[in-house]
Amino acid sequence: MADEMSQLAQLIYNHSKKDGTFSQSISGLYTRRYSKISTDWEKSFYMPSIIIVAQGVKAVRMGKEIFQIGRSHMLMIPVAVPVALKTIEANSQQPFLAVGLTLEPEKIAEFIPKIYPQGLPAVQTRSVGYVTETDIGIINAVTRLMECLHNPSDTELLAPIVKDEILVRLLRSQIGIHIAEMGFADTGVRQVAKAIEWLRNNFNEPMKVSELARLAHMSVSVFHKHFKEVTSMSPLKYQKELRLQEARNLMLSRQMDAVTASQLVGYASASQFSRDYSSYFGNPPKRDIAKLEQRLNASNDITFTSGESGNKSS
Repeated sequence: MADEMSQLAQLIYNHSKKDGTFSQSISGLYTRRYSKISTDWEKSFYMPSIIIVAQGVKAVRMGKEIFQIGRSHMLMIPVAVPVALKTIEANSQQPFLAVGLTLEPEKIAEFIPKIYPQGLPAVQTRSVGYVTETDIGIINAVTRLMECLHNPSDTELLAPIVKDEILVRLLRSQIGIHIAEMGFADTGVRQVAKAIEWLRNNFNEPMKVSELARLAHMSVSVFHKHFKEVTSMSPLKYQKELRLQEARNLMLSRQMDAVTASQLVGYASASQFSRDYSSYFGNPPKRDIAKLEQRLNASNDITFTSGESGNKSS
């Protein structure tokens, strides 16, 4: 499998001209290239997706869980979640290289009756993420998907077929049952995802856990249990991290001051916002944004993709 991974790594490298995360012309496909080891945890946000590492090692922290992913590892994230990232193994000669593909619950639902004709087996435990070795079938399919980028006609006509193949292979893999849960309307993962969607669309609004539980069609206690299983944090902490990341994006992309940004994301107190921001990002707002802008001007490697949002310098 070493030759296949090397081929995939070369394709990722060729479509990532510098350090950063890059959205490709195939919907939901993005590549990552980082040539420096991280000194600090960098905050970002992942949508439901799979990430396959072709070279190097990265740590991904979600809530209280930390996953270390290296060559040939695949990380699957079932719901949208704030993350912290740290590149552990990389250099200019052998940068960290990975490819990601977003997962669509509606598409997953199309294949479930064929792969699980007797229904979905009971899921005993759930997690914010799942790591497994990537089998050769998935690696070859992802390689073919990357090769579609060479030809606009292939991107339009063949890529959707290859994406379907990848999804089928994922559903038949060791973590297939956890991916399948994303497509079942009445599973805990899908129900929590509804509440997360509300939080993401209304992060600046006051939040009542009882209302989120109602959206998920669960009691408050059951909702709390399922939410913490798939995000590794409480709904309140999730909302706070969403607000802080959005405020950072506003200050960075719109040159907005901290007080205005804090109000737009739902903070009533500017001093509380500053304390939370400093605790989360490691620096007060003004200093943090100045450091980000300096890094951006030096390397121009912050890129927004459909698979994630936030700072892309890790």
